[in-house]
Amino acid sequence: MRAVDRAFDEVRFGPTRTLNLRALQPTALQAADLTERWLREQQVLGVDEVLVITGRGNNSVDGYSPVREAVVRLLPSLRRRNVIASYGEHTPGSFVVCFAPLKALFEVPRRRREPSAKPAPRPASLSALDEETLRQLRDLAVMSLAVLGLNSPTRAQLEDEMLRQYSALSAALPESGDKEALLQQALLRAAEEYEAG
Repeated sequence: MRAVDRAFDEVRFGPTRTLNLRALQPTALQAADLTERWLREQQVLGVDEVLVITGRGNNSVDGYSPVREAVVRLLPSLRRRNVIASYGEHTPGSFVVCFAPLKALFEVPRRRREPSAKPAPRPASLSALDEETLRQLRDLAVMSLAVLGLNSPTRAQLEDEMLRQYSALSAALPESGDKEALLQQALLRAAEEYEAG
């Protein structure tokens, strides 16, 4: 890659929106796991697009990059699961990934042959959450159920939807930082997406 192209990528994506697997040198399995976790975090954080650098495999046996192939296999799966909206080869050793709306996470049909996201530890009850977080979760659950045609949900239906949304969003939150504040930001973004139509 030319220095000029690299400079444009640094301006366009910056270090926080670039995952450089080539520099990390993970195994193919580690690369797939790391890429999925990182892309889920970026979606929940509200990022529009990111750059994933896999390398081309020039220094690999026979010029084959197992890391690149692992990412190539992962991306369609993440698109089906509404984590990403699209992806494309940026260079022979990198991909630009654009994210699906956050509310799309709640619309994913389950498939048996694909692993589901690792569930976040569930609180003993939602009452362990801050009152503002609970209010936001409740509001989002009401919006989500209304889209499905359920305008007067029972308490059990509402709590089930709140737990489902809590699990989907909290599983993708970064390990560092104030998780509840990040969860509130994600809930707000998802609610705004529902309101926008």
